[in-house]
Amino acid sequence: MPENAFDDIYQVVKLVPLGRVTTYGAIAAYLGRKGGARFVGWAMNACHGDASIPAHRVVNRNGVLTGKAFFGGNRMQELLEQEGIVVKNDTIVDFKKHLWKPLTELL
Repeated sequence: MPENAFDDIYQVVKLVPLGRVTTYGAIAAYLGRKGGARFVGWAMNACHGDASIPAHRVVNRNGVLTGKAFFGGNRMQELLEQEGIVVKNDTIVDFKKHLWKPLTELL
């Protein structure tokens, strides 16, 4: 991966609108890294000290808050709920309604 790959990921995450979520795979596909969802996950895990990156808006392909451990407690869920997203059992309710796909939204 190029040296600035994490920065490219962070730039996409910063574009996810309030009240919407995207997936690791959707970001990877947008950046031309099909199959790079795990790499996007690594980038998300590395950015939790940076408040300018809304990492809470990135979930797995099923709408599960797989990154919640890096937020501590229920912080990821709390942040999503503050944006109007309902979460039950660590999964976004009406996931498809809240899903933001950079490939279609940005191109």
